[in-house]
Amino acid sequence: MDRLCLFDLDGTLTDPKEGIVMSVRYALTSFGIHENEDEKLFRFIGPPLRDSFREFYGFNETEVERAITKYREYYSETGIYECTVYEGIIEMLECLQNKSISMAIATSKPTVYAKQIARHFNFDHYFEFIAGSELDGTRSRKSEVINYVLDKVDPGRQKQAVMIGDRKHDVIGGKECGIETIGVTWGYGSREELDEARAGKIIDSLYELSSI
Repeated sequence: MDRLCLFDLDGTLTDPKEGIVMSVRYALTSFGIHENEDEKLFRFIGPPLRDSFREFYGFNETEVERAITKYREYYSETGIYECTVYEGIIEMLECLQNKSISMAIATSKPTVYAKQIARHFNFDHYFEFIAGSELDGTRSRKSEVINYVLDKVDPGRQKQAVMIGDRKHDVIGGKECGIETIGVTWGYGSREELDEARAGKIIDSLYELSSI
């Protein structure tokens, strides 16, 4: 059976720490909230942005929309490029491509930003399809993104698909879509988080991923 790897973006292929932290801090400052500890803002890396503002700061819907607008003011111009590709990622993608494994990106990040990042860091050509949420907030749940990608890449569900990501949302989304899951520990989710979400496998290195 042909294989299909769906990759999360933030915390899996790239380390977006600086850009996301700076963008969240910029948004919170507009509410008079000053967060000086970067670690407190790492929680925003991975989950849908709307959910994070609601959960972590108790924002109502009007406040959430205002916060996202402010976030994007910074992120779309500067924060989007304040990230790095994890060491070894390009070599790993090359390895999987040489094994004739199909690949796609399924991220909670808006599609327009995900495509921009993949082009900027020159790894977009490894993927058959790149998709995420929409700027208007639709398709924000991870399972919705995964199903959308599967519909585009494997509409007949003929391939053996696996969702690879660093947070529980990747694991839960993959399981809701009925596909295998692999949790990676080099991102922003702990092994405990991935284990609690019942990831099919949990790995610590790119070497393990390539060998699997």
